[in-house]
Amino acid sequence: MPRMQSVYTVIRDMDAAERFYGAALGLSPSFRDGERWCQFRLGNTNFALSSIEEAAPGAAGSVAVFEADDAAEAERRVRQAGGGIVARRDMGSHGAVLTCADPEGNLFQIFSRTAAG
Repeated sequence: MPRMQSVYTVIRDMDAAERFYGAALGLSPSFRDGERWCQFRLGNTNFALSSIEEAAPGAAGSVAVFEADDAAEAERRVRQAGGGIVARRDMGSHGAVLTCADPEGNLFQIFSRTAAG
């Protein structure tokens, strides 16, 4: 049966992107290859930042979905780290999703079983 190995986002400034995802989501790199690749281990999968040169030809962006226990805290951390909130989706008893943008405009989402404030 297939498993997900990783999801990556194509970025231009590796150092700034690593700082943003560290501050906004509390991620610490598990592997870094200079300006080409930065990988974070999340449970049984990986989220990575890829340079344009390292990415699949023509690749741009991604939409990774992270899970947080506290949506309001997740939103505060994203904003404090320099990101933005693009949209909110309340799914009632299923939880809520924040669509966020990193400083380069790449979208990612944060799912929480509770709604954001």
